Amino acid sequence: MNAGPRIEREKTTVERMIHMYCASHHSSPLCNTCEELLQYAHKRLGLCVFGERKSTCGKCPIHCYKPHYKQQIKQVMRYAGPRMIVKYPVLAVHHLLDGLKPAPKHPKHSKPSRTQD
Repeated sequence: MNAGPRIEREKTTVERMIHMYCASHHSSPLCNTCEELLQYAHKRLGLCVFGERKSTCGKCPIHCYKPHYKQQIKQVMRYAGPRMIVKYPVLAVHHLLDGLKPAPKHPKHSKPSRTQD
């Protein structure tokens, strides 16, 4: 399981986004559906093959969310993303900066580096 500072910040960001979405759309601090999505998102982040080198999930070459959860998280991000800059500006700026980084190559598809002798 990944537990470095980058992954933990991503978990916090997605948690805040889901809470914002749920409070607005379900009039609840965290309904069962959103709690399930949050647990799923945390699990996927914990298992991310890129770990601390990851880009934002939107730029990732591996789409590890099941279609149902992918649809849900897209709705959450569309709603909460623009609102994050006002409510959680530090997390929002970190997320924006992370989004500027190029997506890493998949470890299984990366070519070994050649060294000159």
